[in-house]
Amino acid sequence: MHIFQLVGIGMTATVLVSVLREHAPQFAMLVSILAGIVLLTMVVHNMDGVVQSLTGLADAAKLDHGFLTTVLRIIGIAYIVEFAAQVARDAGEGSLAGKIELAGKVGIIVLAMPIITDVVESLVHLLP
Repeated sequence: MHIFQLVGIGMTATVLVSVLREHAPQFAMLVSILAGIVLLTMVVHNMDGVVQSLTGLADAAKLDHGFLTTVLRIIGIAYIVEFAAQVARDAGEGSLAGKIELAGKVGIIVLAMPIITDVVESLVHLLP
């Protein structure tokens, strides 16, 4: 990951947004969203190595790939929801941001239920 590129894009967008906010607020919001999407895309694109490492660890530990897939989806939901909530807050929609976060939390719980169920079932089988 090229952290200097990410920081450069972020700082450039920040300066551009702060200048545009005074003269053309609608364009400031668009630049902010576009910069966020570019940064998010760059970061997600660089996550391939992490996913491959986690897959290798899961193979070595003989874990079901369904668990790893679910955990990666949960992490993805958390990042996407945080991004969307921040965009809503930047637009002055704090209430909407809270609802986006709530929807993300519910989605995470729904995805995590099979893992939670398997852990509880395993614990029940271990107990006398």
